Amino acid sequence: MESILQALLAALSPSNLLMALLGTAGGIIIGAIPGLSANMGVALLVPFTFVMEPETGLIMLGGIYVGAIYGGSIAAILINAPGTPSAAATTFDGYPMAQKGEARLALGTATLSSAIGGIFSVIVLALFAPFLAKQALRFGPPEYFALAFFGLTIIVSLSENNMIKGLISGVFGLLLATIGMDPVEGAMRFTYGNINLISGIALVPLLIGLFSICEAFMLGTTKVSKGSLAEIKGRLLPNREEIKRNMGNFTVSSIIGTIVGILPGAGASVASFVAYNEAKRMSKRSHEFGTGIVDGIVASETSNNACVGGSLVPLLTLGIPGNAVSALFIGALLIHGLKPGPDLFSGANEKIMTVFFFGLFIANVLMLILGLAGAGLFAKVLFLPQPILATYILVLCVSGSFAINNNMFDVGVMFLFGLAGLLFKLLKIPASPAVLGIILGPMAETGLRQSLLMSNGNPLILFTRPISFFFIAVGVASMAAPLLRNYKNNKKANA
Repeated sequence: MESILQALLAALSPSNLLMALLGTAGGIIIGAIPGLSANMGVALLVPFTFVMEPETGLIMLGGIYVGAIYGGSIAAILINAPGTPSAAATTFDGYPMAQKGEARLALGTATLSSAIGGIFSVIVLALFAPFLAKQALRFGPPEYFALAFFGLTIIVSLSENNMIKGLISGVFGLLLATIGMDPVEGAMRFTYGNINLISGIALVPLLIGLFSICEAFMLGTTKVSKGSLAEIKGRLLPNREEIKRNMGNFTVSSIIGTIVGILPGAGASVASFVAYNEAKRMSKRSHEFGTGIVDGIVASETSNNACVGGSLVPLLTLGIPGNAVSALFIGALLIHGLKPGPDLFSGANEKIMTVFFFGLFIANVLMLILGLAGAGLFAKVLFLPQPILATYILVLCVSGSFAINNNMFDVGVMFLFGLAGLLFKLLKIPASPAVLGIILGPMAETGLRQSLLMSNGNPLILFTRPISFFFIAVGVASMAAPLLRNYKNNKKANA
């Protein structure tokens, strides 16, 4: 208890608090700008941690990570532009709420949910990191394929109102995911000699095009209702009834985000879609998801921020990064002579890690304060004249897409998918299944092909391993539920 108290006091020192504040505020700004990401923010500032104390440098990077994942929701809610890929699911209900004049409530819900998910994952990281890291090692190719299959079944749920168009969108996304280098044999597929496509289509420009550029085009042709000033100045946080209704949602989404974050290669984007689907499946108001309710924002934002602590579990205990951002933390650790692994939690290093955990907790609290304090200011974006707002969106989208790889090809990709997004809107085809297919397609293909190589082509390997069988069974059940519900509704309508 004495060492824990000392670590808490160290985390609350002026220098550590200042770095946590600057990191979190900077992360929020980075995340709110479409195209910029936590990867970029952490990568740029890792060298600066060399002159800091180890715990101070880690706290600053942790603040950037926490702030950036949350910051993506700001652009997603206000201008339908996911600031980060993990905020794509937040657009489903966040942007419709902003259009109804409930931007403050949407932003406040996203802030509160992000803080709850982040704090939950930090507690899990501090208490159960070694145990959870060992469980993550049980995931092999069959388990990853089963997880991806479970995620892809969400397409059925997202397409409940129009199954055919939803499946068309999902298949379109899966086809796009095949572009680039073959993940097993290394052969080039559908690149047509263009070196920019070797790694496939970049996800961020694609998302920006489908959601943001499309919205900028639409602003020039339609009048968007932004609500009155009185509505924008309305309540900031969900009321007692909404919080009570979402208690299970907070819990389940936090658990999903943490678990998915622990699995190397899965990431916050997968977590947000899975949590959104589970919240919709469990809700008595499932038909209202996508129309602008707080439940959808709670699921997406709680889960993607819970991934932050989860992704650090395998990194700190096993030296295996959970995603690209946590991989950058390896550089910060090695700069200060800290080697990821079991020894990181013993001896002199134990205090550094304990201070870091407290620092992550403080960063989430600061994110909550900054987010709630700035919600009213953020919401004023909606009162810009539509031509100015459309221009603002275009400038952010172009600069953000270019900044990822300093490559104009990505800007071209963004505009191409902007036109595709506009076509989707005109034909009333949902874009979200396509995004899900692009995100989960590579994981599903790699997992399936590696599983078949392991079993000499015998597909039974997917059903004889408990974890993979569990995810496949849950995926089938998740896919069957909306189909059965549609059948019953049609039967009632015919009667």
